[in-house]
Parts: sequence; C-alpha cells; structure tokens
Amino acid sequence: MLTADELRERCLELPGTNEEFPFRPGLSVFKVSGKVFALVPLEDHPLRISLKCEPGLAEQLRHTYAAIRPGYHLNKRHWNTVQVDGSLPDKLVLDMIEDSYDLVVEKLPKKTQAQLGWPPA
Repeated sequence: MLTADELRERCLELPGTNEEFPFRPGLSVFKVSGKVFALVPLEDHPLRISLKCEPGLAEQLRHTYAAIRPGYHLNKRHWNTVQVDGSLPDKLVLDMIEDSYDLVVEKLPKKTQAQLGWPPA
C-alpha cells in the first residue's frame, strides 16, 4: 500500500511540478505550470488523493472500485477522490496520478509542453 511520502514523491517526480499549501497546512496541492493536478491531505487517515480524470473514465472507475469516489469539494465530472487503503493496486493509483498530470499538461501551450518534455517519448 502506498504511503503519503510515496504519493508525494511520485507527484514531484513529474516534470515541472511544484507543491503548494494554499488551503491549509498539510493539504498538499501539486501543480504544473500553475495548474492543479493532485490534492493530497498527507496527514489524513485513511490517506486520500484527488486527481483529474476524463469524465467517462471517471464514471467507469467509480463503478468498478469502491475506493474511487467523485472528487471531494471538486468538479465531480472531472475529478475523483481515491482512498489509498490497499484495496486498489498501487500501479493503478500511480497511473491515475500520471493521467491527471497528462490531462493538465495537454491543455498547456505547446511551448510549455516542449519545455516539460511532453509528451514523453
């Protein structure tokens, strides 16, 4: 099961990512070029992460996994909140982080995308 440190590390590994705390201490907001792609209350138990998702896939994931719900205090069409309690494969959660990042980066200007080395080879 992924830890808060592992979620944080994965988010920060993505090119151009920074971590901010605009809402409250302990609520990490991960951004790329000023755009949010993940929110993690790192001290909460059970651990959760909110991630951007394509609307159709978001619905499908919610119907498939009890640990994936509509985004908490977010646009429920575009965001899922994932409970990281060991019920989901770690790889699925890590892939969802990368997908969220990609959804944000694909909306950035081409020049910014190129500076980030996106899309990956």
